[in-house]
Parts: sequence; structure tokens; C-alpha cells
Amino acid sequence: MLTEQTVLLAGRDGARAGPRFAAGVILVLLIVVGTVMLFGRAISLPTEPRLNASLDLLLGLLLLSVAVLAHALGGRLAARSSHGSAHRQDPSGSRRARAAFPFGVFSMATNFTTLALMVPAAKEISTADVDLAGRTILVLVLVGLAATPAWLPVALSRIAPDRGRRMFAALRTLIDRRGRTAIVVLLGTGGLFFVGRGTIRLLG
Repeated sequence: MLTEQTVLLAGRDGARAGPRFAAGVILVLLIVVGTVMLFGRAISLPTEPRLNASLDLLLGLLLLSVAVLAHALGGRLAARSSHGSAHRQDPSGSRRARAAFPFGVFSMATNFTTLALMVPAAKEISTADVDLAGRTILVLVLVGLAATPAWLPVALSRIAPDRGRRMFAALRTLIDRRGRTAIVVLLGTGGLFFVGRGTIRLLG
């Protein structure tokens, strides 16, 4: 996603395409988190703790499955994404800007690794012992963190264009080298945590 956003910002009419891409990403995240929040609140209504433990096991197994899949795929998806980004370059800047919003929606909707991490985080927020205002703040923070690769390049391109360009070039190199490994580790760690917690709750 970071690579896609930097390509859009560097292209024609990037000043309009970048924010629209970020808006599409944020919209999908809000929909996903909102849905999980409603689902999480619904399943937490019964007093039987076994339901929450079963959900923890389900989420943990889901995260572990995605981690295994991401590890098995290796760099194939990254190479395909880079190849697709090169072909998306349109000679018309206005058409690129118009297509940026649906492209952002599609990019996040198919970003299964990020969505797999968002589900358990949103579930934790939905069951947190906070009021509506606190829950809203937590949701906004979660969506903002998940959408960082989409909105941060836009912010830096406005605040410090030259310095931001150099920093994101270095970040893109780091992502190409270690990004897949970092995703697998995060997914695996989260999966083991929820499987362990669910097992402890069931046994307890």
C-alpha cells in the first residue's frame, strides 16, 4: 500500500490522487471495524464466557492460517503488486485522480493481512470497559494506525516534500526486503496469543 501511494503521489496530478486513495482506504477500514464492533458487542451480550473463548480460538486460528499462507506465498504477491502498479500508470493525470478513490477501496479490501490484524483489535475494543466516547477514540486511533501507509505519505508530501521523498524511498527498500517477514511474525504472534488465551479460558 505504501508503494502504491508513493507511485500515485509521484505521478501526474498526485496532489489529488494521493488524498483520494487514502480516503478509499480509510472508508474500507471504517466499514470493517464498524462491522466487527457490532458483531463483537452482539456476541458479548450472553453471560457464558465460553462464547468469547471460542471466538478467541477462531480468531487465533484465522491469524495463524493467514500467517502460514503469507509465508508460503513469499514474495509472489509483492512482485505481482509492483508489476500491476507499473501498468496502472495512466498518461492522463485527471483520470488517475478519478480512479484513485476506487483503487484505494480495492487495495484495502484485498489487503487480507491488514484486515486479519484489524479484526481481533476491533473485537477487543468492542468488549473494552469504556464509554462510547472512549470507544470512538480507540476506533479512530486503530483506523488511523492501519491507514498510516495511505495518509502519511500525503501528509509528508505537503509538509516536507524533499525529506519525505527520501524517507519513503528508504522505507520502500526496507519493505521490499523485510516487509513479508514482519507481516508473518505479527500475524503468527497475534494468532498464538488468541489461541493461548482462548484455550486458557476454555480450560478455566
